Amino acid sequence: MPSRFSTRLWAGREVVDRIARQSPARLALAVFASVIALFTGLLSTPWATASGTRAPFVDALFTATSAVCVTGLVTVPTGTYWSGFGQVIILVAIKVGGLGVMTLASLLGMAVSRRIGLTQRLLTASETKTTRLGEVGSLVRVVIITSTALEVAIALLLFPRFLVLHEGPGEALWHSVFYAISAFNNAGFVPTAEGLMPHAGDWLLLMPIVVGVFVGALGFPVILNIARNRTRVSRWSLHAKLTVVTSGILVVVGGVLFAVFEWANPDTIGPMSWSEKILSSIFMSVMPRSGGFSTVDVGEMRESSWLITDALMFVGGGSASTAGGIKVTTLAVMMIAIVAEARGDRDVEAFGRRIPRDTLRLAVAVSFVGATAVLSSSLLLLEITGWTLDVVLFEVISAFATVGLSTGVTPLLPDAGKYVLVALMFVGRTGTMTLAAALALRDRRRVIRLPEERPIIG
Repeated sequence: MPSRFSTRLWAGREVVDRIARQSPARLALAVFASVIALFTGLLSTPWATASGTRAPFVDALFTATSAVCVTGLVTVPTGTYWSGFGQVIILVAIKVGGLGVMTLASLLGMAVSRRIGLTQRLLTASETKTTRLGEVGSLVRVVIITSTALEVAIALLLFPRFLVLHEGPGEALWHSVFYAISAFNNAGFVPTAEGLMPHAGDWLLLMPIVVGVFVGALGFPVILNIARNRTRVSRWSLHAKLTVVTSGILVVVGGVLFAVFEWANPDTIGPMSWSEKILSSIFMSVMPRSGGFSTVDVGEMRESSWLITDALMFVGGGSASTAGGIKVTTLAVMMIAIVAEARGDRDVEAFGRRIPRDTLRLAVAVSFVGATAVLSSSLLLLEITGWTLDVVLFEVISAFATVGLSTGVTPLLPDAGKYVLVALMFVGRTGTMTLAAALALRDRRRVIRLPEERPIIG
């Protein structure tokens, strides 16, 4: 006779399976919210703070959300406010958020049953944007192997550098591991009060972090595709080509613009040498992809640089990556469509492939929903804080795109403003279209189509 507990457990599993099949997005959001609640509870314990007192609920919630959503915005300094236990909790939250809750669930399922069940496949496919369920198993393996290998490689590169900077072996190892995980997962958390600012000209320290952020922002489907076709670029998927090319263009353009606008700024890179200025420009161009680290005081940057950063943050990184934003492929598809329209082409084409019209429609929807979220949140914060638009817009886009860069005003937010950013980070990490799909009551399928008529555009 089965026990009452096992009966209830089986019934609960059937409910979860049914929800996963009907709407994986809803279950993904629910699990993601539950994970945030778990880490909020852990950070609310007295052992999590350096002072031994309980952190205010809003700060624990904000930090947990920022860590799980791999954002990096903080209301309290990570290196001094949280204890060693609290920092470990934050690091675990970053790792869980970077891998993805559903991917982690699939890994646990593989460890227990040596296979991935249909439910786990549906959930992971929903989160990682994998179109074929048969690829989920391969993608999961690539996720864990690639992320761990790159994090270990980054940590090994950083460890001797921290030793040279007169840190003890234990402290150097901790900082190396923390920065490696935070960099690859595009989290932007730093375990020290001063962060990376004292090392603005250190190529050996900063370049591993830059590479980790860039690769982490490409997305696991791209990494999987490139790994399978390492020596044959022509066989890369259209998604991989668009992601790599667009990402490279954004880094180059962003670096040049940052160098132009900040070259003579005495409060940022003005006093640096040529080598340090070039490194800082590259660093500032890559970090808005969702990295969130900074080697200069962002609050002292020129407003033109803020505007460039806003644009780069809003675009973000690759789909199904540790980065946020509307994603680079969304930008690429819309730009290609604009060029095709200007040339009078009937089809939208790139790299010898035709892009379906529903993909363009989805790109427009993602951009519009993202812009609406930023606009609504900016209006709320403007009313709550009374700050200027440039400051508010920077913080809002940084939260939505899960970047973590800040002009320094996030800790000064009232509680209501902190809750606004918490909601925005959650929406930005789970994805605007995932949220829309989760809230949709039903999938409309129409048998009868209305007559076509073109309105005047422009």
